[in-house]
Amino acid sequence: MVHPDNIAEVAELRPDYMGFIFWQGSKRNAEGLDAEVVKSLPEEILRVGVFVNATLDELMHTVEKYGLQMVQLHGDESPAMCTKIRDKGILVAKAVGMADPSDVAVTKYYENCTDLLILDTKSKQRGGTGIAYDRNLLLNYRGKVPFLMSGGVSPQDVEKVKSMQLPGMIGVDVNSRFELSPGVKDVETLKKFITELRKD
Repeated sequence: MVHPDNIAEVAELRPDYMGFIFWQGSKRNAEGLDAEVVKSLPEEILRVGVFVNATLDELMHTVEKYGLQMVQLHGDESPAMCTKIRDKGILVAKAVGMADPSDVAVTKYYENCTDLLILDTKSKQRGGTGIAYDRNLLLNYRGKVPFLMSGGVSPQDVEKVKSMQLPGMIGVDVNSRFELSPGVKDVETLKKFITELRKD
């Protein structure tokens, strides 16, 4: 999310989380965004900053500037780094790339130092590929940390997502498949998806 008007429109849909990417390698880099746009989001929406291999000082500077409540780490951050961030009172979500069963085993290293896992498509792009992985891999997850299913989730996946009985899954992370252009979300498509997903 990078455009104030688009951010405001999406906020009206009351997603549980809203993410802002602070990585120069991304087409969705939000570093130029007015901090007040993020700080003024409704209280029930968790403000999340997405980082790739940032130093602790860089990360905390951005957290304070934008009033972030959670960081989502998409780089090679170690469990020790996750612990240092949590010790600062910030919630930590760690992205783990999924391609084969061995990748599910990687999640155990983040068992005691994260609040949430993002199980994403494995890629050198660090996310935002729009490519889905084999969701059956998630049947092997037995960790204690809740996770969001990410990676190529599309507007057509709503019924499939609702039918999944995956231990630990508390939601989905959507991005590129819901965009009109990088950083600009298709609000109507998102609205329909969220409404259908939240139906009993």
